[in-house]
Amino acid sequence: MATVRHAKKACAVNPLKMSQPIGGALAFMGLADTMPILHGSQGCTAFGMVLFVRHFKESIPLQTTAMSEVATVLGGFENVEQAVMNIYTKSRPAIIGMCSTGLTETKGDDVEGYLKLTRQRHPELADTALIYVSTPDFKGAFQDGWAATVLRILQVLVEKPAAPREPATVAVLPGCHLTVADLEELREILEAFGLDPVLVPDLSGSLDGHVPEDFSPTTIGGTRREAIAALGTAGLVLAVGEQMRTAAEWLGQHIEAPVQIFDRLLGLGATDRLMAFLADYSGRPVPAKYRRQRSQLVDAMLDGHFYTGGCKVAIGAEPDLLHGVGRFLAELGCELAATVTTTDSPVLAHLPVEEVLIGDLEDLEARAAGCDLLITHAHGRQMAQRLEIPFLRMGLPIFDRLGAAHRLALGYRGSRDFIFEVANALIAHGHEPHPDEWSVSDAPEAGAAAAFA
Repeated sequence: MATVRHAKKACAVNPLKMSQPIGGALAFMGLADTMPILHGSQGCTAFGMVLFVRHFKESIPLQTTAMSEVATVLGGFENVEQAVMNIYTKSRPAIIGMCSTGLTETKGDDVEGYLKLTRQRHPELADTALIYVSTPDFKGAFQDGWAATVLRILQVLVEKPAAPREPATVAVLPGCHLTVADLEELREILEAFGLDPVLVPDLSGSLDGHVPEDFSPTTIGGTRREAIAALGTAGLVLAVGEQMRTAAEWLGQHIEAPVQIFDRLLGLGATDRLMAFLADYSGRPVPAKYRRQRSQLVDAMLDGHFYTGGCKVAIGAEPDLLHGVGRFLAELGCELAATVTTTDSPVLAHLPVEEVLIGDLEDLEARAAGCDLLITHAHGRQMAQRLEIPFLRMGLPIFDRLGAAHRLALGYRGSRDFIFEVANALIAHGHEPHPDEWSVSDAPEAGAAAAFA
């Protein structure tokens, strides 16, 4: 069992983590016809928007209450009311989702009260859901903001069941460590067992890089408000990632449905457990294509172990991503030589290492010397260059490569592709002989000439 330790530095030198409001805003982007707002200064929103634009290479709907120094001291009601009404007037969204920031949390704004008063003053907002989430910058990390927002979305929108339960309907709560491609793969797997998954939130509908027919200032896809409200009749709550435990357990208790939580879906054993559970729940056998994909994964593990066996790896990532990647690499024979994460989580104790540090990229670099592979987000590229080791980008943001949202690392196919990525990164960094290294040296040639003389 790993020991989780906090770095004792006064500040982050080379930050690994991102803040809670950014995670909360991304969760809102997985809902259809929605406008996320950060209740804070314009800079809080600008930095978050730039980060998402560079990662997804898409236009990002994100607004701000534009708090100034004076508004922060006197209270932000007027800014909140003006922001909500401007958005409503211009785009009529179904949902306006608001996340707090460190600025307004420190001031202590009563945003729930502000939104209640705004509704009273503007009855035309009756058909627009206003969802507020407390996501202070100064504690937690990206996945904490995501988890808190998903929980709040469910608490506000899910209605008590008014119709008979539908066992085939599955409420799926994915963690923020899953990519768009992961969500599409998970939906396809569930549908192959005859189930009807409703993902909350669903970034595969809004940030999958498709070209919309018309311009929309709000999100251009994702889970609709009506579908979330109807989850009261779902037959099962299925969550992926320890970060979703609180939301899954709340929803299961609220609608009186069973709850199944998978801490990871990367790797042979983890995917086997998903397939066995779905076969048991649906009463259907595992489809032939997944048996074929499982065989391909086993073959990839056989091919890849020549390169991954004994490989020392340094990983810096959010807890659920670190847990999934770290456990699978350990199963492939890798040694987790350095593991640094952003926030506390129960899954960290289950990593096959002596210590997990909650720190920054500077801490990771100090521990990664002598490693064979570095895995973290794109901000680790200079570190990899200094350490002269291969670098595999994982997590968010990845701004210096295309297709980050479409990388698959879930299920049998995703696990197979991940093995190839790791092995190829190690192969590419190894020595490749060139034709000039194959020439016979002068001395033997001279000796051979003498022998024929």
